[in-house]
Amino acid sequence: MTPSKTEATFNDEKSLLHQIALGDAHSFSIIFHRYSPKVYQYALKIIKSESLAEEIAQEVFVKIWKLEGQLIEIKNLDAYLSVLTKNHTLKVLRRMALEFKTSRMRGHDYKEEHNETEEYIIFKDSEKILNQAIEKLPAQQKLVYTLCHQEGLKYEEVAEKLNISKLTVKTHMQHALRFLRNYVSTHTDIGILVILMTLLSESL
Repeated sequence: MTPSKTEATFNDEKSLLHQIALGDAHSFSIIFHRYSPKVYQYALKIIKSESLAEEIAQEVFVKIWKLEGQLIEIKNLDAYLSVLTKNHTLKVLRRMALEFKTSRMRGHDYKEEHNETEEYIIFKDSEKILNQAIEKLPAQQKLVYTLCHQEGLKYEEVAEKLNISKLTVKTHMQHALRFLRNYVSTHTDIGILVILMTLLSESL
């Protein structure tokens, strides 16, 4: 009986992965050229940056190459690459957001430290949505959020500055962050959402 197209593809992939596990560069090249466009498109859909999507695609396949013996355990390469790409893309977004958050807290201009135009555009879009949400906060919550998250003051410092208790500051922050997270989750895509959720963490 002639194997189906699906079975043939599966057997071909298993053979290629087995060869890659043994260090065969030619088999790796076949897998790379077969799947890298799909990996790139999937990363691009999340991160909205061509240059970053290209970097992610390259890094995903570097990781595939380094898996060595673990490659033969992969049952569905297409699904495996999708999960690997998603996880790595979200990791990149979280790293970018933390860098941006640290830069703002230190009073540095993120644009001056990064030349990736697309990356900066992502942050400008993120800031636009976040600023829209901040403007909708009640006055006291907005003030507390601004002092804590945008000026980098600790709860104790805000409490002293506003002549209110630390617990009141914390309560205002919790309400503000809850509203902001709900707002951004319904007004943006997954890439910017990851950045905003990182920026809206409570670690001060």
